[in-house]
Amino acid sequence: MTRATLDLSPSPGAAPRARRILAHARTEASLLLRNGEQLLLALVIPLGLLVAGMLFGDRIGLDPVAFPASVLALALWSTSFTSLAITTAFERRYGVLERLVATPLTRSDLITGKALASASIAGGQVLLVAVVAVALGWRPEVQPLPLLGAVVAAVLALVAFASFALALAGRLRAEATLAVANLIYLVVAAGGALVLPLASYPAWAQPLLAALPPAQLGETLRGAASGSVSPLHLVGLALWAAVALLVARKAFRWTS
Repeated sequence: MTRATLDLSPSPGAAPRARRILAHARTEASLLLRNGEQLLLALVIPLGLLVAGMLFGDRIGLDPVAFPASVLALALWSTSFTSLAITTAFERRYGVLERLVATPLTRSDLITGKALASASIAGGQVLLVAVVAVALGWRPEVQPLPLLGAVVAAVLALVAFASFALALAGRLRAEATLAVANLIYLVVAAGGALVLPLASYPAWAQPLLAALPPAQLGETLRGAASGSVSPLHLVGLALWAAVALLVARKAFRWTS
């Protein structure tokens, strides 16, 4: 009769890559949700702007169909760029990222995990803002192809914005990142064709703005709300996402 033996010898090794990225993404998402300042940027400001625009927008000529789509674009921008850049910069300053170097997470794993965390929070944001907008009377033209285009544009924009955020946080000091990220947030929100339609800007500025990812996202979401989609905007966002990933891989640093 043979006896079964129990092997209690150590068996060190890293978890499979997909599992460790998902675990990192869950941790990142929980930390982001606990940060009140970032929630203000990510949720309170877009919701406040949405409510004000839906209730009083007719007095200043806001399009009741396009404007909520612009607020969705703003919500995606605030979470995937500003919040992520500031949070990562302070993690780097306080040595959190330096300690992560000792884990099996690689630079690509860290970037992917943070991007997934931002994407999950942004998805919740978009759902909540859309529900509030519909409750306030938003009635977009929901058609399959424009809707698919809007989803693809949102994913590509999240990748691009998150990658640029990590590149910024990986190069500047935390205080500088805080200032620069908030400044970029305000500049893009006010003058990047993210909230206002591209046609509302001077003719000389429109080609430049149209080549940038915030405008491409805003125009795609506004078009989708009206039942149209522009393949050129999707191509532009795909190119920006690829470039941003390369920049993040080269520019990101674990330590100050």
